[in-house]
Amino acid sequence: MDLVKIRNLNLKELSEHILAVGYPKFRAKQIFAWQNQKLVQSFNEMTNLPKSLIEYLNKNFILQTLTVQKKLTSKDGNTIKFLYKLSDDNLIESVIMKYNYGYSVCVSTQVGCKMGCKFCSSGADRFVRNLEPAEILEQVIIAQKLVQQRVGHMVLMGIGEPLDNFDNVVKFISLITNEDGLNISGRNISISTSGLVDKIYKLAELDLNCTLSVSLHAPNNELRSKLMPVNNRWNLEKLMQACRFYFRKTGRRISFEYIMINNLNDTTKQSNELAKLIKGYPTHVNLIPINSGSPTDFKPSTAKDIKTFKQNLEELGVNVTVRRTLGADINAACGQLKKKEVRR
Repeated sequence: MDLVKIRNLNLKELSEHILAVGYPKFRAKQIFAWQNQKLVQSFNEMTNLPKSLIEYLNKNFILQTLTVQKKLTSKDGNTIKFLYKLSDDNLIESVIMKYNYGYSVCVSTQVGCKMGCKFCSSGADRFVRNLEPAEILEQVIIAQKLVQQRVGHMVLMGIGEPLDNFDNVVKFISLITNEDGLNISGRNISISTSGLVDKIYKLAELDLNCTLSVSLHAPNNELRSKLMPVNNRWNLEKLMQACRFYFRKTGRRISFEYIMINNLNDTTKQSNELAKLIKGYPTHVNLIPINSGSPTDFKPSTAKDIKTFKQNLEELGVNVTVRRTLGADINAACGQLKKKEVRR
């Protein structure tokens, strides 16, 4: 019999297991707190449980699902990259970053990715499988144990398309926002998507209080379809309609990610197109110089072109920032460390 990943269970499900074998319900809450607040690595560390219950847990459940294969720290100490091995020997990555407001962790949601975006290292890997809630959750737990401080912000922007793993991601969010668990506010969680329109509508109906972060990267269908095959299924008109619905339903401002690629999507004409595309409701544009380790020969836009692009958007009334580059010296962009390790 395969052991159950105990961090896949919410408090109600865990209580049902505990009650079924004759222990009182409050024991489930103790176990849930040990694994999600005190961040223990084995059931034997749960010192307020009866010995018989610890034996039951060891025989039927597994607590640790990830093994740290490699850990790299940037020279400034503000970024730490993890390469994890899963129980089936597949590899995933996550990154923890230190900002003025505290720590933020970027997690993976799949092994590989189906989306095939031309600029993305993780998208260059074939899709293998979805991650289970426990496997996503443990990326946050390991990061928090390492820094010995609360991780208060999280982005689902590592390897994989989060909305393609919809049910597991939604359960993960319910686990991590639980007040008896890590208790990270939904307002501090950003869910990234390449534009799965049907899932955006579905997510809006759940109203998880999370920020929707849409990988846009081009202001028109012709260019976006070349960069992102998903645009051939759901074009920009359908995507913008879904984003507006998400805002109306949740009241949450949409964030648009826009990779800056030299001589491809960084002209003044394209900034005008972008401003026109997203006008009419609260949005934020995050400009990202493309990482030099991308799987193509794309080059990042010049600092001058990025500044001009940003200034033009601001003059057109767009709320815009340029993402600070973190961890370039440790292959911090998603997929890079895994690719390097596999090649090795």
